[in-house]
Amino acid sequence: MARSHKPVIWGLFAAGGTVAAFLAPVLILISCLAVPLGLLPPEILSYERLLELLQNPISRLVVFAVLVLIIWHAAHRLRITAHDVGMSSDSLVMIACYGTAAAGTLLAMLALFSPV
Repeated sequence: MARSHKPVIWGLFAAGGTVAAFLAPVLILISCLAVPLGLLPPEILSYERLLELLQNPISRLVVFAVLVLIIWHAAHRLRITAHDVGMSSDSLVMIACYGTAAAGTLLAMLALFSPV
């Protein structure tokens, strides 16, 4: 029986969808509604506060995990959408989508974990 990459991709897709479903609405609520409407003080999203948050290694790891899972979820969703609209070269679409997700993962890793 041939080995398949599907469990890994489906795992990242499912985890990314779960993270996106639970965290994206909260992030949108805080950054796009609560702070601009004055329900929360603007200092919550200040540069100094976010910089202090990202200096903690556990916070960096959490932000990295959220970004990477959402990136892989979007990559798989785009691949399935391309298939649904009739793009016939699935291998090219797969390489483009997952290659972009891998590049996004590397960029997130460099941005969050490289020494400043």
